[in-house]
Amino acid sequence: MANPHRQEKLGGQIANEVSDLLRTRIKDPRVGFASITHVEVSGDLRHAKIFVSVMGDQDEKKSTIETLHHATSFLRRELAGRLNVRFMPEILFKLDNSIEQGSHILGLIRESENEAKLKQTTSKEAGEQAADEETQAPATNEVVHESD
Repeated sequence: MANPHRQEKLGGQIANEVSDLLRTRIKDPRVGFASITHVEVSGDLRHAKIFVSVMGDQDEKKSTIETLHHATSFLRRELAGRLNVRFMPEILFKLDNSIEQGSHILGLIRESENEAKLKQTTSKEAGEQAADEETQAPATNEVVHESD
């Protein structure tokens, strides 16, 4: 069984090489905007799950993952020539929605910050308006009293 350091190192190498292969060797337009986010290598170094983030709608994501599944044997063959390993791991592509989820969460945070700023500015304006009314009210009363 491999140590965790070897698993991480091999996973990083696979991620780098598959990213390069997607950029340079895979010319299929169905792949779209795909990014390798993470690679998990099993303890015996025989299996690797490659997590792919795809920008686009559900149909584009599905098409990209299917295309990568069809290109698995080509990618394994190319990886075997690039990596210095005794056995080339079986690779499996998984869709990773973490970037999309992170983007959604950031959008929610920005929205709540904007709402908080809006509430703060409206309460500040209301406070200033109330302060202006208070300073104007006694002056009006004084004027009324002076004319009596």
